[in-house]
Amino acid sequence: MRSIEVQVSGIVQGVGFRPFVYTLALNENLNGWVNNDDRGVNIALEGQSKNIENFLTQLKTSPPPLSKIDNIEIFELDLKEYKTFEIIQSQTTSNKSTIISPDMAVCDDCIDDINDDKNFRFEYALTNCTNCGPRYSIIETVPYDRCNTSMSRFIMCDDCKEEYINPLNRRYHAQPVSCEKCGPKIALYDNGNNKLSENAEAIKELANKINQGYIVALKGMGGFHIVCDATNTKAIEELRLRKNRPTKPFAVMFKDIEQVRESASLTLKEEEIISSKEKPITLVKSTNSNLSSLIAPNIDRIGCFIAYTPLHILLFKYLNNPIVATSANLSNEPIVRFKDELIEKLGNVVDFVCDFDRDIINACDDSVVQVINDELFILRNARGYAPTSFKLEKKLDKKILALGANQKSTIALAFEDNLILSPHIGDLGSITSVEYFTRTIETFKRFYDFVPDLIVCDKHPSYESTKWAKTQNIELVQIQHHYSHMLSCMAEYNLKEKVLAFCFDGTGYGDDGNIWGGEVFIGNNNSYERSNYFKYFKLLGGEKAVKEPKRVALSILFDIFSLEEVSNLDNPTVKAFSQSEIKLLHTVWKKGLNAPLTSSLGRIFDAIASLSGISQLQSYEGETGLQIEMAYDKSIKEFYKFEIIDTEVDLTLCIKEIIEDKNKTIICSKFINGLVELIVDISQKYDDLAVVLTGGVFQNKILLELVTKRLENLNKRYYYSKKIPLNDGGISIGQIYSQV
Repeated sequence: MRSIEVQVSGIVQGVGFRPFVYTLALNENLNGWVNNDDRGVNIALEGQSKNIENFLTQLKTSPPPLSKIDNIEIFELDLKEYKTFEIIQSQTTSNKSTIISPDMAVCDDCIDDINDDKNFRFEYALTNCTNCGPRYSIIETVPYDRCNTSMSRFIMCDDCKEEYINPLNRRYHAQPVSCEKCGPKIALYDNGNNKLSENAEAIKELANKINQGYIVALKGMGGFHIVCDATNTKAIEELRLRKNRPTKPFAVMFKDIEQVRESASLTLKEEEIISSKEKPITLVKSTNSNLSSLIAPNIDRIGCFIAYTPLHILLFKYLNNPIVATSANLSNEPIVRFKDELIEKLGNVVDFVCDFDRDIINACDDSVVQVINDELFILRNARGYAPTSFKLEKKLDKKILALGANQKSTIALAFEDNLILSPHIGDLGSITSVEYFTRTIETFKRFYDFVPDLIVCDKHPSYESTKWAKTQNIELVQIQHHYSHMLSCMAEYNLKEKVLAFCFDGTGYGDDGNIWGGEVFIGNNNSYERSNYFKYFKLLGGEKAVKEPKRVALSILFDIFSLEEVSNLDNPTVKAFSQSEIKLLHTVWKKGLNAPLTSSLGRIFDAIASLSGISQLQSYEGETGLQIEMAYDKSIKEFYKFEIIDTEVDLTLCIKEIIEDKNKTIICSKFINGLVELIVDISQKYDDLAVVLTGGVFQNKILLELVTKRLENLNKRYYYSKKIPLNDGGISIGQIYSQV
């Protein structure tokens, strides 16, 4: 006989862990107990040594599907002579460290329940169990008990309670468990906030409105979506007009994977991810289909996801087509959580609103991913994946809060040996988004009774996160933006060695006060040096140049040619301006008036789009990169040569060839091929260093796959982030890694 106590930490609450332990203990004839506390799950076991070993093996190898075990500690005890095995009351300690589970898509068992007319949850749109449903979005604090969630005011009926208290039922202690009799209700409203219908009738009426071409708002797990028929060009045109969103792609929600196949060309890996328990928005190659051409104008990819809540499943029973499902928010603001706020802010955008009265406590957008090298590659870390936790190699002696960047904002926390990344917050470009940023900080402080000893933020003096940090009266460290990019990748792989990092993005505040974005660093998690960078050029009009690629291209032409030569060039960039505009902008360029210097490769992509005639204006960040990727032809093997003069990467030879080439497919293909050669050439100068590829430019699927293939052929070790976004969404993780 043997008696032990087991302490399990990680994502082990709200995922059916205690009933799993209960069943396992009964199967192995073990006595004792299991409970939750603020750190995780505690188990007392007593029985034959062989049975205990069997129990521990199954605990480690086959835990519940939504759990993630970070650590198991085992303590030998004197025999207690337990008579039974029980699930006992949750405990509260003074040391909160249990990891909050992300929200999960509805499971197949719950889908069966809502489709079974003999089940008391038939057509109940808020069905869930321990294997699915809301977690992060409804929780106030840990432990994950009903009283600490937005379900606290809903008193369970006898049928629900019977399942809730039965350890052998999959709804045992599923905190949002409810049914139509005792749980939250669905309701449909017009945009004047008048209730039109409830429950099943509301869902049918909502589907009719969508089929008729109306634009509606639909409450999801972590916020509202704006929805319309994805085949109805007139409705989408109206939505673009109302939202002032000229070309930025819309995500499309499909009924199931079969319906996705009708509109996209999918690999097996893409099908696997779209159908996974997380059900993220997945960027895939679009095909000719009945979807409107206004879904994703000018590019050949669409963001697909499939119905992931019971409400979506029931809605698709009555829909004729897939639907646009885009986050309900004003520009630069977070996703809306409440009906009244939605009607106030977006009543002029939507015609009807479908709501339910289970509050969203923590907003959480949809995750966005793509498949690169046949692996999951996270672009926006949110529903299904976040909060994301990592284990540090050693325990910290201080609590660290990192504040991320201004775009694609996230925060990160480090305490003990835990490193936690928040869900995507968004761009901090409005008062509301800054309020959401500070609310997210307060949420995570509340989860873990977390009071930071140290704050880490970006060096940019105008970032809202930097301004906030400087008001806190807490020790502050500022880390350079691109160094944080490099460190975020190193954190994912626990790298401490010296690496060669290619940090390519759109904008980041440089150590010299200029705008960096085309950097090559050599360094580790303690220091770095800038070994190469793209030669500075001027952004004519500052921020305006980001929206007008032609300004970036014209500035680069001014660097290489005289005013007269530029005026006489037969090129789309030059044709995009009048001669008087060219003269005026040449004066601006010459005098450096509102023309900051930059080394940004993201802006160079903009220039290539302009020079090749693809685009002179862009309505969203990264649009030109997607268009250049679309124009790429893999049969073209030639490449533009980038000269390295001292430490600067010079574009002169490349630009002169582009002027001669004219064909946009040739230009885009030779440009990307040239970048690959540049990266490979520099990496071969540092044979002993592993390569890190980071920053938003490497979201370019073709570029990243070509580079990694070449590095593999050269037997070079390389790393790029997969679980942590390598865009600015991963900056907060990098900031923390500089301190561990």
